[in-house]
Amino acid sequence: MAPADHSYDYVVVGAGPAGCLLANRLSADPGCRVLLLEAGGRDNYPWIHIPVGYLYCIGNPRTDWCFKTEAQPGLDGRSLGYPRGKVLGGCSSINGMIYMRGQARDYDHWAEQGNPGWAWNDVLPLFKASENHFGGASELHGNAGEWRVERQRYSWAILDAFREAAAQSGIASIDDFNGGDNQGCGYFQVNQRSGVRWNAAKAFLRPVRHRPNLTVLTGVEVDKVLLDNGRASAVQARWQGSEQRYQARREIILCAGAVGSPGILQRSGIGPRPLLERLGIPVLHELPGVGGNLQDHLQLRLIYKVSNVRTLNQVANTHWGKLGMGLRYLYDRSGPLAMAPSQLGAFVRSHPEQPTPNLQYHVQPLSLDRFGEPLHRFAAFTASVCNLRPLSRGRVDIRSANPGDAPVIDPNYLSEPEDLRVAAQAIRLTRQIVQAPALAAFAPVEYLPGAALNTEEQLQQAAGQIGTTIFHPVGTCRMGNGPLDVVDAQLRVHGVAGLRIADASIMPQITSGNTCSPTLMIGEKAAQLILKAAPAASNSSGKTALATP
Repeated sequence: MAPADHSYDYVVVGAGPAGCLLANRLSADPGCRVLLLEAGGRDNYPWIHIPVGYLYCIGNPRTDWCFKTEAQPGLDGRSLGYPRGKVLGGCSSINGMIYMRGQARDYDHWAEQGNPGWAWNDVLPLFKASENHFGGASELHGNAGEWRVERQRYSWAILDAFREAAAQSGIASIDDFNGGDNQGCGYFQVNQRSGVRWNAAKAFLRPVRHRPNLTVLTGVEVDKVLLDNGRASAVQARWQGSEQRYQARREIILCAGAVGSPGILQRSGIGPRPLLERLGIPVLHELPGVGGNLQDHLQLRLIYKVSNVRTLNQVANTHWGKLGMGLRYLYDRSGPLAMAPSQLGAFVRSHPEQPTPNLQYHVQPLSLDRFGEPLHRFAAFTASVCNLRPLSRGRVDIRSANPGDAPVIDPNYLSEPEDLRVAAQAIRLTRQIVQAPALAAFAPVEYLPGAALNTEEQLQQAAGQIGTTIFHPVGTCRMGNGPLDVVDAQLRVHGVAGLRIADASIMPQITSGNTCSPTLMIGEKAAQLILKAAPAASNSSGKTALATP
């Protein structure tokens, strides 16, 4: 049950990566009462913890919001599934577990845009602070934090051959993508502990679940932030079928993600005037940029049939293969069930004019027509490649004032000519790698999009037909000081005291890689900023009645 006293020092909305970390850091002061609200349930679903279980978590309403995009003109009018975590740990409970920081250039660019304190040299210590790296402490890595990073526990001959083919194509083999320059090809490091998914709830909530000043409530869907004389004073939510208000004496921090945070602001009357007036929501504070600047990584899934080598397609399509996978995982937590969705990665330039790598590969020893459908019956691998710095921009807006209505998600994929040009370059580069001598023994044959497509027009059209999201939405509450920016460099919402945002929505530009660990870093930065601004001595009294992650 919720405590009778609904007043806290800090109310954190959303128990994704940043929210879990913030709850941990802020509640370290025993005199400070912290409330963490999560709309989803507890992370006690077994498939969350078995790495290959992402197949049963994405698209499952128990763990996923199951959003859909609007029909995308750039994708032949297709609407895509848009998974977002609906469970403690948020997307870290259903994602690909890849530990990736991005490039130093990403963060230096944020700082150059008027966001002091966000350059690479500023954020590297924040990454290290939460990190528990298998290699121990070093100039680039930390080992005293909670966010476990390990090597993968299984390999495939076809992936080793792809890595060698990449080297033969001028893409050097490297062991670590997280030093600031991720150019090269290698196996991803993953957020696992001994072959089990390591999500943000395990890392940051479970170790502090007995703190009497930390309350974690699940099944609480936040509707809006309430303002008192222009200051954020409380959140209005529904919990166990009734309306609740949770007061914040110091601050409210939104950590609901690039889809959730702009929606809460808009329902609160904070956002673009035309949208709010059209939906009949009083405009309490006009912020035109709320919901805009949506960016995502669109992956192009190239599939190659192969011979003379084993892939997961053969293993998983037989009764004995499935039994063997299960027994192997029970024995030592390895084998295919311990696999991240993608094992091998590469970062390359689509063209020499690019200053740093602008393409990322996720290479998998499997193939399927669409996510959620059965694996193909033939041996194959998939080389998914995405443009790390798309120019296309979209929006996330509420559909109505009712928090139960799914949002309008319009990524606007491939709407910029440059993104189409890079997509065609990516397909050509993939073909070049696959034609290298290291893969010749496996006789790769292009199944998708098809080797007959060669002209620029054909390749751009193919990109629209095979492109799909890799689940990295960011940017909808952009950080900066321009007219369309939503938060400042301290993560404070412009013009609204007592309200901050700490999640992927604040990214001015998307990072050059997977976005989970950069979001954790944003949470770490937010914790430092909030604690620095806190009163020297706590003025709160009493303790919460329950702390139950």
